[in-house]
Amino acid sequence: MLTIENLTKRFPGAAAPAVDNLNLTVAPGELFALLGPNGAGKTTTINCLLGFLTPDSGRALIDGLDVAREPLETKRRLAYIPEQVNLYGHFSGLENLDYFSELAGHRYADAELRRFLTSAGLQTAAHDQRVSGYSKGMRQKVGIAIALAKQAKALLLDEPTSGLDPSASHEFSQLLRKLRERDVAILMATHDLFRAKEDATRVGIMRHGKLAHILTAAELRHTDLEKLYLEAMAA
Repeated sequence: MLTIENLTKRFPGAAAPAVDNLNLTVAPGELFALLGPNGAGKTTTINCLLGFLTPDSGRALIDGLDVAREPLETKRRLAYIPEQVNLYGHFSGLENLDYFSELAGHRYADAELRRFLTSAGLQTAAHDQRVSGYSKGMRQKVGIAIALAKQAKALLLDEPTSGLDPSASHEFSQLLRKLRERDVAILMATHDLFRAKEDATRVGIMRHGKLAHILTAAELRHTDLEKLYLEAMAA
């Protein structure tokens, strides 16, 4: 569902590429956690998949479609939740969902919109409250509801659990499992080693724009991920 082929991205004046000949795939129902320090290339990789950046070489594909060649069609097939979910503060959660669903070409009745919000874990009492009063966790739930309403086949996450308390982080992980059960392919850039080990089907450790290690869920059970991560950063 998500494919990166020999992708390289350089920024003017930089001594080395931000992403260097990267190859990566994420299948339907898989959660691939991308670990690495700031500057490792995680966000640049996601921005290439979103079409916000154009690779210098290589390709980013969504459901077999080249992002650079078919930017609108690929955006219809994915959803994106950044560290801070951007919603309209003067709209309610329901109004935001309705607006972004229509932008994606989907129109739903009020009851359907509320079902999406409830499925994403947002309490009924918050549906009609202004988003300006929402916590970060509540905003993320609206983001998940938008992904559901959009019928997204892929979900890109950039530091989604940053700033969440343990309870909200656990609840967010449960929502991601529900999306995996719907065969959504998830790529998550994160610093949260615990969540990566708990939630991911595969983990990749990124350094200097390259993947230093890729581990499966089975391998993670027998690996000291923190030790491996620190060794990769020191190499």
